[in-house]
Amino acid sequence: MLKQEEMNIVDKSKLYEIYDNWPVMAKNSWNSNLKEIMTGKISHIVFAGMGGSGTIGDIFASVLSKTDIHVEVVKGYHLPKTVKQNSLLICTSVSGNTIETITVLKEGIELGCKIMAFSSGGEIKKICKEREIEHVKILMNHSPRASLVTYLYSMIKILLPILPISTTDINNSIDELKKTQKKISSQNLNENNISLNLAYWMKNIPVIYYPWGLQSVAIRFKNSLQENAKLHVIIEDIIESCHNGIVSWEKDSTLQPVLIEGEDDYIKTKERWTIIKEIFLEREIPFYEVKSNNGNILSKIIQLIYILDYCTIYLAILKNVDPTPVLSIDLIKNKLEKL
Repeated sequence: MLKQEEMNIVDKSKLYEIYDNWPVMAKNSWNSNLKEIMTGKISHIVFAGMGGSGTIGDIFASVLSKTDIHVEVVKGYHLPKTVKQNSLLICTSVSGNTIETITVLKEGIELGCKIMAFSSGGEIKKICKEREIEHVKILMNHSPRASLVTYLYSMIKILLPILPISTTDINNSIDELKKTQKKISSQNLNENNISLNLAYWMKNIPVIYYPWGLQSVAIRFKNSLQENAKLHVIIEDIIESCHNGIVSWEKDSTLQPVLIEGEDDYIKTKERWTIIKEIFLEREIPFYEVKSNNGNILSKIIQLIYILDYCTIYLAILKNVDPTPVLSIDLIKNKLEKL
């Protein structure tokens, strides 16, 4: 079984310690002195952000999915044509210097739509100050991806008036983080650690299956596997895959199916899970199930992300890969700056 001494040797900047502290970071952000920002009646929101900041938009899209608010997530350079002056554009960049998000921010300014921005500073803060745009400064913890709960719960506090969740839901989600932390943290390196068990099981490229409501979890898992463990990943919507992707398993493969299941998935989705698992069993294809708790949508998402993110750190360490450096990302940024 993995030892903490090994973690310290491989994880040189001790990223795992930040993850051990996620419940405290979430609670502190939710209990901060940030004020709710009343935005009036909102019918259309666009969340703009890349990487970890983009994940925040994905999570909010899931939380807002049962409201009448039309939500779009932009991960690129341009706003959709649906954006009008009464649309709300929320730009998030932990560094404040993400070029794609800055470009979208400038497009929003030209269109004259409502804008709100979140960053630790950088160019985004500068632009917002010059244009008198609402900007909230949130400090970064270690790296953008490790800062997820700090940004998420700070933004939840500010956007609460337009969210279909209660303070009870939010507190329950933080309580769930605490419970999960006791099971998966570096203080629990044993056979009961579900994140560590999944990391041991994952020997080859994973194919991650997910239901529509947990898309944000699957995307985050993919991103974290790529950044932390430096691993290729495939993700598949379980329903869509039944119309195409499932055929791939008719041939022998070294890929490994990981099933992300919601406790209260739609009944027809549950039927697909049953059939998919029967197919895997009949063809002797090993698969791994990760199931959500039975809480509210925020609680489900953040609990699953915590389990799966920590798995990627353990996997990196087991592969003798430092999870923190992202050399290729830095290379691309440096080359773009010279163009």
